[in-house]
Amino acid sequence: MTDKPLEGRLALVTGASRGIGAATAIALAANGAHVVLTARTPGGLEEVEATIHAAGGSATIAPLDLAESEAIARLATAIGDRWDALDILVLNAGMLGSLSSVPAIDPKEMAQVLTLNVSAQAALIAAFDLMLKKARSARVIGVTSSVGRKPRAYWGLYGASKAAFETLLGAYGDEMAEISAIRTAIVDPGATRTKMRARAYPGEDPNSVKEPTVVADRIVALAIEGFEPGHFERVA
Repeated sequence: MTDKPLEGRLALVTGASRGIGAATAIALAANGAHVVLTARTPGGLEEVEATIHAAGGSATIAPLDLAESEAIARLATAIGDRWDALDILVLNAGMLGSLSSVPAIDPKEMAQVLTLNVSAQAALIAAFDLMLKKARSARVIGVTSSVGRKPRAYWGLYGASKAAFETLLGAYGDEMAEISAIRTAIVDPGATRTKMRARAYPGEDPNSVKEPTVVADRIVALAIEGFEPGHFERVA
C-alpha cells in the first residue's frame, strides 16, 4: 500500500464544514483523494479547504443547503461535468432538532429534520447513483446515531430520522450488492466532541469524549480497506 492509497479517487463529504465531516474530509485528502466539501456555511468550508491545501492535498468547496429541493441536482450536475466517477460518498450532514417528548414534537420542525436527515439523503443517493456505479469500488458511508437503533426518551424525532436513514442506506446497499461494486456502510460515531453533541449535552465536559479525528480515521480506513455489504460498526 502506498502512503497515498486514495490517490486518484474522488470523494464527496456532506456536512464538511466542522466536526466529523471536516475531520473526515481532511483525512481523506491526506490519503490522496480529491475531496468535494459541502455544507451550508462557506466560511467553515473555506477553512477546511485551506487546511487541506496547506497539507498538500486537494479539495473543492460547494456551499449549499441540502434541504433545498434543487440544490442536490445542481451539485450532481456540476460534479458530473468535471469527473466521471464518484469513489467515496460520506453522508454525514444531519440535523438534531429539539429534544422533546413525542407528544411535544413540533410538526414543522419534524418536517425539517426528516427533510435533511432522510429525504436529502435519498436525493443524494439518487443524484450520484450513476457516478458511483462508474467507480471501480464505490463506498457509501453513512453516519448514524445509537438512538436510531435503540429508542431513548426525548430523542424520538432525531432517532426516528436516523432509523429511517439507516433503512434507506441499507436497502440501497442490498440493491447494489449483486449488480455493482457499490458497498454501503453505517458508522455510529458514539460520544464525540462536536457542536451537535454540545447542544444535546450542554453540561458535559467536552474533553471527556473523543475527538472527531478518531471517527474520521475509522471512516477513512473503511474507504481504503473496503467492507462487506451492509457493514455496521460503532466507533469506541
